[in-house]
Amino acid sequence: MQQRLSLSILAAGLALAAGSAGAQAVRTEKNISLELANQVAAGAVAACAANGYAVAATVVDRAGVVRAVQRADNAGPHTLASSQQKAWTSASAKNTTLAMMEGAQKNPGAANLVYLPGFLLLGGGVPIKVGNETIGAVGVGGAPGGNLDEQCAVASLDKVKDQLK
Repeated sequence: MQQRLSLSILAAGLALAAGSAGAQAVRTEKNISLELANQVAAGAVAACAANGYAVAATVVDRAGVVRAVQRADNAGPHTLASSQQKAWTSASAKNTTLAMMEGAQKNPGAANLVYLPGFLLLGGGVPIKVGNETIGAVGVGGAPGGNLDEQCAVASLDKVKDQLK
């Protein structure tokens, strides 16, 4: 009797494990398209150019992989790396890099984020969301302040907001 009960419990446990594993074996996720990534990068560079700033803009997908990059004429070479790191940081943390920077300045525990490889806690990285789901991020580098980089990123996302549904 005890052996049959143990086998029944084992069988039930295996069925439960198989059922829950099957439910999570294949996921459906939203991600940014190349076309939209190009629109966002171009829009960010244009928004900054309208204010006299020569910047680079990088758009990454939900996993932080680069999808599009644009660098304005006369933008410094460092703007490419900073825009990519800001985009990656924002996609990874699903938050703006400006908010993360401010949080790290106020919270000594969060200050250690600067030691994560690839993390750049300067304003200019903004997640791209559909509802609450992050499908990518845009990073802008080269304006005379991270808050200005972020304004260009937000202006670009505002122009494509109808496609983010």
